Amino acid sequence: MIRLCILASLLLLGLPVMAGTAYQCTDANGKLTFQDKPCSANQRQQVLQLDDSQPVTPPPPPATDTPTFEPVPPPPPPPQPMAALPLMYGCVRATDGKPYMSDNGDPQPYQVPYGILGAGSLPLSQVYGGPNAAGASAPELNRGRIRPGLIANYYVWVQDQCRELTRAETCHALRDAFDENATKLRRAFKSDQPPLEQRERELHAQLQNC
Repeated sequence: MIRLCILASLLLLGLPVMAGTAYQCTDANGKLTFQDKPCSANQRQQVLQLDDSQPVTPPPPPATDTPTFEPVPPPPPPPQPMAALPLMYGCVRATDGKPYMSDNGDPQPYQVPYGILGAGSLPLSQVYGGPNAAGASAPELNRGRIRPGLIANYYVWVQDQCRELTRAETCHALRDAFDENATKLRRAFKSDQPPLEQRERELHAQLQNC
């Protein structure tokens, strides 16, 4: 091992390495050097005999500056996936004919007083007061005369009529819903914002298909 260290030191100094004599020199500060000629007078000398029975591997070349690599920027976030357009229906309320939007094209029937429909041939005096009534339609005038049988006889089942919206109508309805939700979100307290933010994301994803 000592011989290998000596050989390596000579190679680093650029001295020829061959079988023969080498000199280990130690100065007054204890610095150790190796050379192929005798040490100076103020150095302690040790004579070393070298042979070429073992191959000497030259030291590797000094390492160059380590290349620097610029940090790779993180990949951009994936685009928000598009959601399929929902089925939406334009409905007309049976009681007053007012239109509204719905995601249900087959709303459940419900009961309403026959008199508010305005579709029957009976006058309001008969609808509310029965035969030979006073002719007043105000319910407070009939107080005390309402019986379960009368209610059953003058309540009718009605159902709102709906039709499926076209693609253009659906997109228009979604834009209106998005604007309405955005207005609510701006005015909402922080504690009320999460469901509105979720609704905004849903509408935005659906509008990607418009």
